[in-house]
Parts: sequence; C-alpha cells; structure tokens
Amino acid sequence: MSASDQEAVRRHAHTRAFTEAEDVISAVLSDPGVQEARARVETAETELGMELCARLQPFQDRYDQAAAAGDTARLTEACAGKHGRWGRICVLPDGHETSMEEPHWGRNSEGRPIAWVGSAPDDW
Repeated sequence: MSASDQEAVRRHAHTRAFTEAEDVISAVLSDPGVQEARARVETAETELGMELCARLQPFQDRYDQAAAAGDTARLTEACAGKHGRWGRICVLPDGHETSMEEPHWGRNSEGRPIAWVGSAPDDW
C-alpha cells in the first residue's frame, strides 16, 4: 500500500471515528433525563449569575469598554474561561477562581447574567 493510500485510510478512519462519536453524543444529549439535568443546571447558573450581578457588574462594564475601545491589553487580562458555543465569556480577571474564589461570570448569548464552573473552547 502506498503512502498516499495509507494517508487516505487514516483520514477515513479519523472521519469515521468523529462521526460515530458525534452520533453517540447526540443520542446521549437527546435523552430526556439528560435534557432535564441540563435545564436544572442552566436554571442554577442563571440564578447564581443574577445573585452575583450587583457585585460583579463592574467587571462586565470594564470588559465592554475594553471591547468597544479595542483595548487588547485589558482584554488579555480577562479570564480565558469561556463557553463560546453558548455565547459565554468570563469577564473576571485571569486567576479569579483562586484569588477571588468566584465561578466564571459574564452574560449569556441572550445578555442575561450567568455564572458557571468549568470551561470549554470556542469550537467545542
């Protein structure tokens, strides 16, 4: 088998593995129990986000001002925690989990305050 054939087989196996994984993830996420748990988590995250809003809103204001002004230096000081797929960007300072002992906090894609634990890349 030539090197190009081996590469084609490797790409096909890689694509098939990802397709199968996506199918399994879709099946799990469509389970009613998983959907109910997700709804409870979203409710808790929204409630906690609202509770923290009065204290943490200045961080959102600073983030918004930096984004509007294109102040990349200030934006790079923000926490890298995000769930880009769900429109969440943590506006707290980098390292807040240990120095401030706060969960990630910002606004969701609908503009509502939200707090969460954990992070995921933008493309996840």
